Amino acid sequence: MKLLVTGGAGFIGSAVVRQAVRDGHQVVNLDALTYAACLDNVASVSNHPNYAFEQADIRDRAALDRIFAAHAPDAVMHLAAESHVDRSIDGPGDFIETNITGTYNMLEAARSHWVGQGRPESFRFHHISTDEVFGSLPADPSVQFTEETPYDPRSPYSASKASSDHLVRAWHETYGLPVVMTNCSNNYGPFHFPEKLIPVVILKALAGEPLPIYGDGSNIRDWLYVEDHADALLLVVQKGAVGRSYNIGGENERTNLELVKTLCSILDDLKPRADGKPYADQISFVTDRPGHDARYAIDPTRIREELGWRPSVTVEEGLRKTVQWYLANEAWWRALQDRDGVGARLGVKA
Repeated sequence: MKLLVTGGAGFIGSAVVRQAVRDGHQVVNLDALTYAACLDNVASVSNHPNYAFEQADIRDRAALDRIFAAHAPDAVMHLAAESHVDRSIDGPGDFIETNITGTYNMLEAARSHWVGQGRPESFRFHHISTDEVFGSLPADPSVQFTEETPYDPRSPYSASKASSDHLVRAWHETYGLPVVMTNCSNNYGPFHFPEKLIPVVILKALAGEPLPIYGDGSNIRDWLYVEDHADALLLVVQKGAVGRSYNIGGENERTNLELVKTLCSILDDLKPRADGKPYADQISFVTDRPGHDARYAIDPTRIREELGWRPSVTVEEGLRKTVQWYLANEAWWRALQDRDGVGARLGVKA
């Protein structure tokens, strides 16, 4: 299968690209190389004969048409997006332009290609989205997001992703474009851009700086190891039912405070502080983020029963792998720390 992967130099996209090439697919990586992208993320496959790279912005329809014509993909895996909630609070315009208008351009370019190829039944447009479109859940562990949960986005980021989800459904219902959709929980793992919680905690801990936790740390997230997510996404694009959406979760709910304490414990074991004190001493509680959802949790029943997928690691196993990766790849993350906004507190202008 020839896959056109948008955002393939980003965190989740690069995991998909690496796995897809390993699985024998032809991959065209379309990425604008904005601040959170890094071609080092795909260096392990960049010289493979099944890999091609196209630098383009999904807001540029003419570039998209050229790429579809040049590569004639069998399927699109659309991951390109602005994704940092805090940045969406400070500058929502980029999220509207990329996540909504960019997705519209991708849908139209894909539809034109699909029609031009004679509307092949095998073509797929796989839209990758987030559980944040569903809003916030109560603490009751019996309540989880399902594919039928009503949308209730609370941030500019989640609102823009909800909008893109609705566009994809509309292009399926109105034009017959063969789509599949996925909504995932919080990802973590190797190559995670160092502005998100887990890499921030690891790198600030190593630097001897305070470890910032929003509010009282009681916000709950379901954590999904990025390589497990890539496996699930490739399964959905090949075997998911047309018009169907699938929620992908890690089956690993933790409060933010529990998560940070686990990271501290792993660091205590793998890279003890020079003074012998625990990294948890560096934990610092900071003013909460505006509109901070209390809890996300995914019910993964559909993807488990229909496609046979389950995550392969617990959050403790995945976090240990992640810490080991960051300890072994200092050159990668140091090169990114000077990029705009990295390491700074964002999302406080509301």
